[in-house]
Amino acid sequence: MTDQAEEIVSYPGAKRPDRTRWVSANGLRIAVYEWGPADAPPIAMAHGGFDFAGTFDVFAPLLVQGGYRCVSWDARGHGDSNWSVLYSWGGDLRDALAVLDSVSPDPVPFLGHSKGGGVMLELADACPHRVSHVINLDGLPSKNNWPDVSDRERTRMVHTEITGWLDHRRSAVDKQRRPDTLDGLAQRRARMNPRLDPEWLRYLVTVGARHDADGWRWKLDPTLRMGGFGPWRPEWSMQRVPGIGAPFLGVLGLEVEAMGWGTTTDDVLPYLPPGAEFVPLEGVGHFVHIEQPRVVADLVLDFLA
Repeated sequence: MTDQAEEIVSYPGAKRPDRTRWVSANGLRIAVYEWGPADAPPIAMAHGGFDFAGTFDVFAPLLVQGGYRCVSWDARGHGDSNWSVLYSWGGDLRDALAVLDSVSPDPVPFLGHSKGGGVMLELADACPHRVSHVINLDGLPSKNNWPDVSDRERTRMVHTEITGWLDHRRSAVDKQRRPDTLDGLAQRRARMNPRLDPEWLRYLVTVGARHDADGWRWKLDPTLRMGGFGPWRPEWSMQRVPGIGAPFLGVLGLEVEAMGWGTTTDDVLPYLPPGAEFVPLEGVGHFVHIEQPRVVADLVLDFLA
């Protein structure tokens, strides 16, 4: 019987990056990956929360076939990038900018999935001179209860978010992620991603987990928690959308999933910038680029063309 440490798990269409390198960002070492020729025009691609750049292993090669170089990175606390003492969307934003500086001084397309979509929205808002196009893959969160409150009340809300995050950080400082077998870790992920192919999830374990003496563990800082990466509320990302000046493509999976936002088409339409393209996908869940990589890649390539 093959030992799990030596087991090679492949998946149809999946291709590991052509190049791996490191970028120093605010004292942290960020792992950066590239698919495609080094001289091809780049697309900066941010993964979702509790994911890693390897979740683009099927999707990125399809964009490479369209003539692009896909550049992604493991967010701080994820994959092979360093863990941080504290996490915030501002920290992720600065890390993304450090990676972007290592790619090109010219405007490039920004693509992000889920949390990565929110990060790239903020980066496009903060640095409009660095972005040529914005592509958001199911990264338009909504809780359908956006408050219309005064600035004083908004300040109180931020204080509550920060306090809750710091309390969680103190309680989780000594925790470790629970180990499991390769199949066990894939099955645990399947509970959160029930629409994804079990063989893809097994492949994902070999990319995004490490095999310790006591079993497999996801390469994720255990202080990270579901529902937040530092002080944040879902509506803060959606509120960035109307001000995006670059051409905008939004792709939304309409099937409700545990790791999705539950956003509807009606939630998105009032906030789209002028001339934006928006594609809701029936029968597709939150991981649109994994569940339907060819469909989403064609949407992206047509948009960029």
